[in-house]
Amino acid sequence: MPLTFGKSFRILPGVRLNINRKSWSITTGGKHGPRRTRSSNGSRTTSVNLPGPFGWRKTRRS
Repeated sequence: MPLTFGKSFRILPGVRLNINRKSWSITTGGKHGPRRTRSSNGSRTTSVNLPGPFGWRKTRRS
């Protein structure tokens, strides 16, 4: 099993900076609404947790 590195910092309420070995990303939003993530490698993800075992995610790479 390979070793991994990942760290997440809360910058402001509802804003997180996520860092791993190869990239970093900024996530905005919270538990009860849509979350938007922009990564240093060019991907954008929008995700929403719906009640129950449902969830929705859309990823776009530019």
